Amino acid sequence: MFKIAAILWIILGASLAGIGLMIVVATPSLASHDMKLIPWAVLAGFVVAMPMSWVLAGQIAGARR
Repeated sequence: MFKIAAILWIILGASLAGIGLMIVVATPSLASHDMKLIPWAVLAGFVVAMPMSWVLAGQIAGARR
């Protein structure tokens, strides 16, 4: 299950990091502080993706049995 979760984490982390990046860049009040906020948005995307990937990996592994 760990291998599935790792693959899902890479995919989900990149997707959520991109969403966070776009939110920072597209919001004018946040875009003025983009050099500080972009790394935090990307980090938050990858951190939020960890539990999501573990849950999804459990569902995938359960469906295979």
